[in-house]
Order: sequence, then C-alpha cells, then structure tokens
Amino acid sequence: MRVIKLAGFGRGMVPLAVVAALATGCGTQRAGDVAGAYRSPHPVPSGISTPGTPTNFPCPGETPTPTPTRPTVAPVTPAPGDHYAENNGFKVPFDLYGRQRCEGLAAVSRVRNALEPLRKRGDFVPEDTRKALVGLGYPEGKVRSYQDGTGVGFLVEADPSPLCVEGTMLRDATRADAFGGYPDHDGCEVPSGGH
Repeated sequence: MRVIKLAGFGRGMVPLAVVAALATGCGTQRAGDVAGAYRSPHPVPSGISTPGTPTNFPCPGETPTPTPTRPTVAPVTPAPGDHYAENNGFKVPFDLYGRQRCEGLAAVSRVRNALEPLRKRGDFVPEDTRKALVGLGYPEGKVRSYQDGTGVGFLVEADPSPLCVEGTMLRDATRADAFGGYPDHDGCEVPSGGH
C-alpha cells in the first residue's frame, strides 16, 4: 500500500479553514444595529409575534387589556461584582401567556371561591384548607398547605405542564397567583438549587 504524504499542507489548512469559517460572519452589522443583536434576513410583517415574543389576549371575564398574573417588578441593577440575581434566577417562576394564562386565572378563581367559606368562618387550619383544595379535584399529592403567620399558605400543582397556584388565605382576603413552574425544575415547589 502506498501512503501519500502532504508535507506541511495538512497542518496549515485546518487553522486556515477555521479562520475562514469564523470570518464569513464579519461585516454584516449595519448602521443603527445594536452590537450582538440578532437581525433576521427576512423581515417580520407587523402584527405577527415572533417566537421570542409571548402574546396575551383577554381571557373570559377579563377586560380587553389583560393584566399580568404576577406583578411586574422593575429589574434591579446589581452592584458590580454582585451576582445574586444571576445565581438565584432559577428561583424566579415562569409567567403564563396565552391560553395557559387564561387557565391560570380560572384556577385562581376556583381556589379563591373554594377557600372563601373557610376564610369567612375564620377557619385557618392548614388541613381544612388542603381538604377544600383537594375537593376541587386536585390530586392529594399535588396540594400543600401550611401555617403562614396568621393565615394559611397553599401551593397547588393544578396541571402537570406545570400550572401552579400559590397564595395565602388571610383574615381580610385570599391572595393567589398562577405561574408556570421554575427553570431547571419540575413541579411547583421553589427549587433548592440550580445550575
């Protein structure tokens, strides 16, 4: 068998090919573009949402301008070297959008209606809260209730996608929010660690 050696040719071609591949993307930034921003080669018609833009619409019983399921919090600008937000981002739950948002609002309404008789009676026993929520059809293993100061806190995994309902029944009102779980974690419990 005869072996053909390419003296010096093979070694120099690999780095040259890598440099050529990396250089092909250079020079595509246009005036007015933000550095590092993705620019689609195809224009997106106005009025159409892109995959990265979640959309909402009014849910049954809601006014035409939908309100978010969780209060919007202004982003905190950390001090240089402070990585708290970055290191704890896995604890920030997902907001709900579209049809799932409507399902979340409906679940919150059902939970509040089920707990209202207990609240009016002054029944702030966690086990009674849990029984009322299980009575809505949620599996026993997916409903948690606990003493929370002068009220009762609760967490319900209403849907395995997940659709979570969390809140507190207090003397003056029952507060509840729906959310879509957490990054890097299954279920509705606040994760204890992320990556």
